Amino acid sequence: MITETTVDGVRTVLAHRAGPVTAGLLFRVGRADESLATSGVTHLVEHLALHRHGLSDLHYNGATAAAYTHFHVTGTPADVVEYLNGVCAALRDLPMERLETEKEILRTEGAGRGRGPGHALPLWRYGSRSYGLTSYGETGLHRLTGHAVRAWAQEWFTRENAVLWMTTDTLPEGLDLTLPSGTWRPAPAPTSALPQTPAYFHGDDGGVVLSSVLPRSTRANLFTEVLGKELFRELRQKGGYSYTAAADYCVRDADHATVLAYADALPEKQGAVVGAFIDVLAKLRAGRIEQADLDAVRASALSHLDAPDLAAAMLPSHAMNLLLGHRNLTEEQARAEIAAVTVADLRQVARELWANALLQVPGRGVEWAGVAAAPQESADIVTGRRYTSLEDREVALLVGSDGVSLTGPGDSRITVRYAECSLMNVYPDGGRHLIGHDGFTLAVEPALHGITAAELAPLDAGVPPTAVVRMPPRDPDRIPRPGTAAAERPTPPAARPRAPRSGALTAVLWILGVLTAGMGMLAVILTFAEFDTSISPEGPVWSELGAFWFLTACFGVPWGICLRRRVRGLG
Repeated sequence: MITETTVDGVRTVLAHRAGPVTAGLLFRVGRADESLATSGVTHLVEHLALHRHGLSDLHYNGATAAAYTHFHVTGTPADVVEYLNGVCAALRDLPMERLETEKEILRTEGAGRGRGPGHALPLWRYGSRSYGLTSYGETGLHRLTGHAVRAWAQEWFTRENAVLWMTTDTLPEGLDLTLPSGTWRPAPAPTSALPQTPAYFHGDDGGVVLSSVLPRSTRANLFTEVLGKELFRELRQKGGYSYTAAADYCVRDADHATVLAYADALPEKQGAVVGAFIDVLAKLRAGRIEQADLDAVRASALSHLDAPDLAAAMLPSHAMNLLLGHRNLTEEQARAEIAAVTVADLRQVARELWANALLQVPGRGVEWAGVAAAPQESADIVTGRRYTSLEDREVALLVGSDGVSLTGPGDSRITVRYAECSLMNVYPDGGRHLIGHDGFTLAVEPALHGITAAELAPLDAGVPPTAVVRMPPRDPDRIPRPGTAAAERPTPPAARPRAPRSGALTAVLWILGVLTAGMGMLAVILTFAEFDTSISPEGPVWSELGAFWFLTACFGVPWGICLRRRVRGLG
């Protein structure tokens, strides 16, 4: 049903469908292959390749995703040939006279792009590298030169690293896919910023978002459908907490997919939504899955295989699997795998999903559900010269030989080691903004710390040149200085927001603190009295002393735990 061939060295898949021809040219390169200092280069190549089609009447577009770039078109066979030939010709010789103009267009596009409720999840999971780059803007545009962009196109947009799909059973005449020679590039290995999972962080979007990375499989795909049905049933139909409650299965690379689940809520319903959301996940992990739900999603999956022009409908996913290096199933194999999934399989997937889960929640934490808080500050600080803030004496900048730290109230600290710096923006006024591999952001503002250009030399010498982006001058009103609004900063700036303070935790701290102090004072007084022979001639009554000190510990230990949470910014 699907024919595989090659055109000018490009792997090509064909399947007939009546009507206009639709075609897509895929390249195995995307944002996850970049670095923060080059972020935007793939998107820039895509824009340059499409520039000459700008005034065409063709129905076409291009898209840059985390692991691939896609050029697609619909029209007559002649339209398709014109578009694909033009794209390949442009990739061989990019119109560099458009470089600065297309950069400005991309910056404008980025400024107007909306962010979904789960936009921060990749950053928290992967940090500022690999798939975590999709949480950031295209921060490398200021650095990119014509030479760098051309080299990127020649390295990644090659015939061996491409797959063409087309809804026709015969190749149209005149097709020319001549591209540079290169090698097929597998999807990048994922990085990690999470010491453990399941984990959570606080988000400002008001809803609950979950991501989990699972092995690609039919059972994981069907489980995601069941999860979406269960969330909709419990959070919207029964609870009335959410308008949107859904789950989605997204391919990440050859072997893994990302499951995303989301439920929105009004502010007064956020606590209920968090509890109900986690209850649904616990229910599925326990195996309380309705056979009727499995049967329903199974029937839906099988119905897709009954669609007319099935082969043509499967072409994009077939081509994507070829591009990523994942197996393609025949129709019979797909039907057999769907039919073989059981409730027990779904329960196992539910457990795997929870074990790898990252949750974004509003309001209070979810330690009660066995979920650890993701790191919200650095584990340590550097040893180096200290520069106390001229604005806030509790804030200090430490410049060392191997990194830089910013410390603030409550023992908060952000550290970026030079060797682990993904990006350092350098401003003409002396400002340095650094982002570490773990995603933490640190701003060095000379005017706030009284630091000179010479004293910034360790940063300039230590950060790898490949991570440095020299920025244009800033608006003078936006440069932080003591006594200006731009200088106001309650805690060290970080890409990861600190959790809001809980009024309940404050009350518990006061109550336990008063009880601990009072009981401790009584225990001390009683201890002295028991050892005073004029008061207690028979000597200490150990049972009484033990009871008072035991009660002191009963209040003091939880007080210490709560205090530690407050100091770490977890409540």
